[in-house]
Amino acid sequence: MELQKPTHVVLLSSPGLGHLFPVIELGNRFVLHHNFKVTIITVTSNAQTHILTPELCEIIEIPSPNICGLVENDAAVCTRLCVMMREAKPAIKSALSNMTLRPSALIVDIFCTEALSIAEEFSIRKYVYIASHAWFVSLLIYSPVLDKELKGQYVDQSEPLKIPGCKPVRPEDVIDPMLDRNDLQYEELLRIANEVPKSDGVLVNTWEEFQRKELEALRDGDLLGGILKVPVYSIGPIVRQHVSETDSLVVQWLDEQPSESVVYVSFGSGGTMSYEQMTELAWGLELSGQRFIWVVRTPIEGAADAAFFTAGNNVENENNQLAKYLPEGFISRTHKLGLLVPQWAPQVTILRHSSIGGFFSHCGWGSTLESITNGVPMIAWPLYAEQRLNATLLAEEVGVAVRSKLLTTTTKVVGREEIARMVRQIIQVDENVKSNPIREKAKEIKRSAMIALSKGGSSYTAFSQVAKIIEG
Repeated sequence: MELQKPTHVVLLSSPGLGHLFPVIELGNRFVLHHNFKVTIITVTSNAQTHILTPELCEIIEIPSPNICGLVENDAAVCTRLCVMMREAKPAIKSALSNMTLRPSALIVDIFCTEALSIAEEFSIRKYVYIASHAWFVSLLIYSPVLDKELKGQYVDQSEPLKIPGCKPVRPEDVIDPMLDRNDLQYEELLRIANEVPKSDGVLVNTWEEFQRKELEALRDGDLLGGILKVPVYSIGPIVRQHVSETDSLVVQWLDEQPSESVVYVSFGSGGTMSYEQMTELAWGLELSGQRFIWVVRTPIEGAADAAFFTAGNNVENENNQLAKYLPEGFISRTHKLGLLVPQWAPQVTILRHSSIGGFFSHCGWGSTLESITNGVPMIAWPLYAEQRLNATLLAEEVGVAVRSKLLTTTTKVVGREEIARMVRQIIQVDENVKSNPIREKAKEIKRSAMIALSKGGSSYTAFSQVAKIIEG
């Protein structure tokens, strides 16, 4: 008797660890919970040099196409990613054609929506996986309407941008492609917004209990003008689970610290800050008097996402150079208070550790979910992409983060006193009530996430629905 072949799903990821990690974990969930065969197609980039191949999914790496003649050297990350994935379409199609087991579905990330047409050619189901939250998806989907309704630059609007059924978006919180309507990345954003509804469904990395209002708005065709008529599945929080690489020195140091006493400082694999701001951050950590682990990277002047395509390069050189970017005597003065980790740290392991009491973060959605699913409150320090939107959601809507008001403008440098204040706010416990309200809220959100993912929970059920449709 012939054995039944497994259902085969192909996931397509654009370059960058922040994009690849969520796709890998999505694939792992299909394997573990539904016994699917999963193949991940990804375009390689320098930022992926230190990633480990996942054990549960097959990965096909497509060489990065040469786009030098197609975009300017200083083109925005969003533009470069979209052009890169557009040029990679023939290689993606070839990879699908050569698979011995015919895929039942193609699931693409947000920068790969043009590949939905390839799924149509193969007559297979097609989904978009947006590894962010429902408020961001609403802004994305509604952007073509805003484009027609509003004149001038979004950042110059006197009133917040209204999205039916959702909290309005302040002009200063718009996502990077909306900062300049004359930039090519804005055209790419509108294209993506128009292509997402052509899928068979949208998978969102959030959960019902966390963003019920925004999810209801997305599913209500009348609210968003009938733009999105396909199902929206809230399947999150999807976070990194399997980590095979750890740093024993970091764990050993954490083991020696009191419970919930350490603030973890890291700004993602692609985030950068100026030398001046890095200096103020160092002084702020020292002034706070709180324990810290700081993943230190060489400051880069210019764009906040300047390291997106280069993260992971020249690690040894950077390690030797870091001391000169810190205040004189900082390392010797704080060696008992904090731990400096050059370039990279095992973030999942750190955030799970009982001694961590706060996360000083760039608010990338992957890092955000890793933090709140461990009940860790945050200092929101948005740098690029949709991170300003994320920071507002976390600080003002959910209540799991504190945020400096100065960060609403990228030209300002946040001073050491403000940094020290925020660190104390999330780490210290109110002696009158013997608790920290932000930390308690983070733990409440953690419990909500665990319920959503458990058998019978909202995200568990939604994911099972997607799997059942794909199985046919």
